[in-house]
Amino acid sequence: MHPAITFVMILALGGVSWWTARTRAQALYTGRGSMKAMPNYHGWHMALWVLLPALLGWAVWNGAAPGLIRSALLADPAASALPVMDMERDAILNEALGAARNGGMGAFKPEAAALVPAAQAILSRFDLMGAALVFVLAIAGAAFGFTRVRADFPARTRVERGILALLLAASFVAILTTIGIILSLVFEAGLFFSFVSPIDFLFGTNWSPDPFAPITPDLGEKLGALPLFWGTLFIGAIIAMIVAVPLGLMSAIYLTQYASARFRRWVKPILEILAGVPTVVYGYFAALTVAPMIRDFAAMIGVPNPTTESALAAGLVMGIMIVPFVSSMADDAIAAVPQAMRDGSLAMGATKSETIKKVLIPAALPGIVAGVMLAISRAIGETMIVFMAAGAAARLSANPFESMTTVTYQIARLLTGDGDFSHPSTLSAFALGLVLFIVTLALNIVALRVVKKYREAYD
Repeated sequence: MHPAITFVMILALGGVSWWTARTRAQALYTGRGSMKAMPNYHGWHMALWVLLPALLGWAVWNGAAPGLIRSALLADPAASALPVMDMERDAILNEALGAARNGGMGAFKPEAAALVPAAQAILSRFDLMGAALVFVLAIAGAAFGFTRVRADFPARTRVERGILALLLAASFVAILTTIGIILSLVFEAGLFFSFVSPIDFLFGTNWSPDPFAPITPDLGEKLGALPLFWGTLFIGAIIAMIVAVPLGLMSAIYLTQYASARFRRWVKPILEILAGVPTVVYGYFAALTVAPMIRDFAAMIGVPNPTTESALAAGLVMGIMIVPFVSSMADDAIAAVPQAMRDGSLAMGATKSETIKKVLIPAALPGIVAGVMLAISRAIGETMIVFMAAGAAARLSANPFESMTTVTYQIARLLTGDGDFSHPSTLSAFALGLVLFIVTLALNIVALRVVKKYREAYD
């Protein structure tokens, strides 16, 4: 059964259970004080008992079913001729299962085509088993919920507690996701550091990973990530911030202090549209428009061998991309400064520009710092602009007209190739991710300290 059909079936059962319990409770209601909860709460109580077990069971089944399906397909006699190699066998199984889901179309290898009928039968069987499991859980929950439709049952309290539990579970999703990310990064990075010394990785200046090369004792000399860290810092935290912070801060000051209400009403949404433009569009803009202009400018001022791939081109476009992050946060922070502080400064004889410099900016600094830190995090995590405008050369250079690369670009390149995931060159992507995570965390801690310091001073 198609997942969409299963989901609609669950919702339909929930709606029917809500109507049934509500109707039953209305029949029991004889007047004010005759029931501990109104009929609607009884309906929602029974609906929750139908929806939650069914959805939970469906989620567990969807997580376990792929492994069970592959095991059943491997146990089929048609799979006896499959290769012994795990990677080749998995590729054939994936092709057969994909073709089975597409009505038999898409199996190009003979071995996969031979497995399609068996895969279709197994998928149909497991889909029916999943639907049956969901239906049984929903009916069991409905039966339990219906027995609670009584005049003395506090359905309202139970429903509110259930909703509170759902909200609490939702709040833990981000925490559990963060813990999962950290554990996965630490585990994979630990495997990498069992091959390569952390000193060689963090301070080495030669970055030339090869996931197909044999593992040798001098492997650490080829995986020095210092050029990647410098490229990330130079493009995302220096060039981009030189562009984004002044433009964002000045636009926020103008829109809040000088612009008319009509002008602000039109310009601020247009400025914030920049944050919604896909990064690949910025990448095309950088590669086709900005990069040739930078190359021509470099040639005009006498830079030797200028190319269209440069750190300056990527940094400029990245700075334009993150202007809305700085501008919007600074705008909100400046607008939130109490009017009494502005009036007091002007009453003391300060000019408007002096009030902005001496009163508004310091008072709004927590919000401004938060916007800058958000922009830096966005910049150092950018991939497409670097991929299309900065190049893939890992070099330590302060020349903005040279091509450079970043940590995120190398992570994407290493994890999307055909190399063995157990090879240290591929595992280095997780070590890069761990370092990037630690750096971002440190930046956030510094930002929180700055925000706390100035908030205490101006609150």
